[in-house]
Amino acid sequence: MNTFSFKSMFAASVFLAGTAGCFAQDVLVNSLKLNASDKSKENFKFTEVINLGTTSVKTQGSSGTCWSYSTNSFLESEMIRLGKQPVELSQIYSARNVYVDKGENYVRMHGAITLGDGGALHDVINMYKKYGTVPREVYTGLNYGTDKNKFAEMAALIEGVLAAVVKNPNGELTPNWKKAYAAVIDSYLGKAPENFTYKGKNYTPQSFAKEVVGINPDEYVEMSSFTTSPYYQKTTMMVPDNWSLDQVYNVKVNDMTDVIDNALKKGYTVAWATDVSEKSFSWKNGVAYVSQKKFEDMTAEEKADMFNGPKAEPEITPEMRQAAFDNYTTTDDHGMHIIGLAKDQTGKEYYIVKNSWGETNDYKGFLFVTKNFVKYKTTALLVNKGGIPAEIAKKLGV
Repeated sequence: MNTFSFKSMFAASVFLAGTAGCFAQDVLVNSLKLNASDKSKENFKFTEVINLGTTSVKTQGSSGTCWSYSTNSFLESEMIRLGKQPVELSQIYSARNVYVDKGENYVRMHGAITLGDGGALHDVINMYKKYGTVPREVYTGLNYGTDKNKFAEMAALIEGVLAAVVKNPNGELTPNWKKAYAAVIDSYLGKAPENFTYKGKNYTPQSFAKEVVGINPDEYVEMSSFTTSPYYQKTTMMVPDNWSLDQVYNVKVNDMTDVIDNALKKGYTVAWATDVSEKSFSWKNGVAYVSQKKFEDMTAEEKADMFNGPKAEPEITPEMRQAAFDNYTTTDDHGMHIIGLAKDQTGKEYYIVKNSWGETNDYKGFLFVTKNFVKYKTTALLVNKGGIPAEIAKKLGV
């Protein structure tokens, strides 16, 4: 897999407060630029098996809000599945509400929990349930003269506010710090709308969520796979960006792809959180797989050939997957959106994945990811419970 030097740097960066989210995201994207081949696209022949469709590809800019972009894209596809006209939802409305709740949690924990831009798939569902949602055109979060997210300055300021609060200079906290903290966020992102007009009708975020988007947030199930907890029970997802300490269902490794396959066949897309800081993940070429050799053990010829057509992969075992979590070679890097299934010229299956880094790669913002990569590197999946196979749903009690 990837070299230890980068992994160590990246793992350390996600624990830092304030600018960590945007810095880590920029480091991650830049680190993947060399994972590419000039001839990759001509050596892969993909045939779509399922493509459930989605809204347009977005770019998260210089921000660590992939979790919001991927899960809001997922909700937009849920609208398509329900026969509704999809609305492009405000990713930064979700993120803004997370910043507020995360700051309160950070103070409550005396600063002993992750800060920064990072989040999890369930954050969008939780914010939707608590605060509702708004169209992207109503709340862009671009309140400071740029056309793309650029959050480092804001992150540094809110880190300073929260650090001062945690130091507790008065000896007892007042409620005023919450107003000051929210004011910093709103000065960069804009105040969250209490009501707005959309297509000639007035809404609140809550009424818009209920009347226009129309999903039930209680229908969504998040899961992962660990050997450290009993299967088919809930467990706390032990990754730094799980600032809310939410629990997920623990399933077996093969259950994850069984869930995705069943969901796609039944018309449900899947929100996907994963590690992407691997030499066998190429954003440029839009391909991800699990290499049989560590990168440092490859010859120069093998390295040059990594993305020139389909490659054999190792079997993914529960022990192999858990070891990658425990030794930091799997980290909670990124969130994306699985919208379909494809096969290469050898018949191997890949998931069609929508990213939030713009249309700058060979497949205009999409990737083809092997099932073994998903088994090995997934940190969490989020799916409507209607997409879960009956036998797994019964074991989970959903």
